Amino acid sequence: MLLAILPVGPASWLAVTALSLYVISTSDASSTRRGTLILLAVTVPMLWSRLLFHFFAELILRIDAALVGWILRVPRTGDVVEFADASGVLVILPGCSSLANVSLAFLCWVTVSQLAGHKRSAYDLFWCLMACFSVVAVNVTRISFMGLSQWHYAMFHSWWGSAVANTAILGLTVGFCVLGVRRELLRPL
Repeated sequence: MLLAILPVGPASWLAVTALSLYVISTSDASSTRRGTLILLAVTVPMLWSRLLFHFFAELILRIDAALVGWILRVPRTGDVVEFADASGVLVILPGCSSLANVSLAFLCWVTVSQLAGHKRSAYDLFWCLMACFSVVAVNVTRISFMGLSQWHYAMFHSWWGSAVANTAILGLTVGFCVLGVRRELLRPL
């Protein structure tokens, strides 16, 4: 409880993680466990993916840059990719990384599967990974369009470009998660 009342956000999320693990390990009620699993999954984007990014930011941004450079067939150095029309360079900053939205895709999978009362199966990892990969694919595609030229950068880095990309990410993420639990959603009440 001390961690939760400290005015330090990460400490509070660490407390939520510990409490969630405790409730999951001691609770007999199915609905309590399902709700607590969702709460535990909330800690992933709020704490664990941020912590992961803090330690591996350079590697994660280089992977994004490597994918963009490969798609555009242009040279890259670290997290800097040359524009396809050679008019300058595109720097991939932490706000452009796919990691934050990948953690939200994981949260979506856990939430949808727990709300639907999904029985675990061998295909769960596939559907969760499809939701996560779709996030990376949309993000890398958007950055690749930005890397075509200065004009494309201005177009796709705008509010509209962000709205279109976020809508695509949301649709694909929810779509793959719903496909993964379709048996439970389609069963008669």
